[in-house]
Amino acid sequence: MPTIATYYTQGFADWETTFLNAVARGFYGVTTLAATPDGAPVTSMGGLVVTPDCAAEALDMDAIDALVICGGTIWVTPQAPDIAALAQAAHRAGKLVAGICDGTLALARTGLLDNVAHTGSGKEHLATTGYGGTALYREAPGAVADGSIITAASTAPVDFMVNVLEALNLGDAQLRHYAGLHAAQHRAA
Repeated sequence: MPTIATYYTQGFADWETTFLNAVARGFYGVTTLAATPDGAPVTSMGGLVVTPDCAAEALDMDAIDALVICGGTIWVTPQAPDIAALAQAAHRAGKLVAGICDGTLALARTGLLDNVAHTGSGKEHLATTGYGGTALYREAPGAVADGSIITAASTAPVDFMVNVLEALNLGDAQLRHYAGLHAAQHRAA
C-alpha cells in the first residue's frame, strides 16, 4: 500500500486534506504520515492539534509515495518554511507532489509549478511568489493534475482527494461514487 506524507504547519487549514487522509487510510489502507517543521506539534485554524509522526526534514523519500502540502495561514507570511529542498527531492525521486490552497504558494516558490499546468487560489495570488509558471495557471473549480504534480484551490478538497488517490492507482468505483455524492450536494445548492 502507498504512503502519503502530509506537511502541516501552524495555522494549517484542517478541511483541505481531511478527506484525503481519512479516505486514504480508512477505506484504502494507505499509510498516512503527518510531517511538520522540526517535528513540532502544530495547531490548525480550527484548533485541532496535530502531533506529527516525524519532522518534515527527516522524511525518507524511499518510504513515501506522495508528499502533500496542506494550505494554511503561514504560507502568506514571512514565517513560511522553505520547503524547496523537500519538495524538489520528492519530485526528483519520482514521488507525487501535491498542494492545496496556499500550499500551492509553497510549491510555486520551489519552482515545481514553473513548467506544469496548475491551479490554486487565484492567478494573481500565486504571482506574488514571483514564480515562472503564470502562463500555465488554470482557472479550474477542481484539482489540476499534470504529471506527478497535483494542485487545487481550498474549495476543492474532494476533487483534490480523488486526483491524489487516482494518481496512486487507487481510483475505483467506490471512490467515484463517493466523489459523486459530494458533487450531487453542490448541484442541489
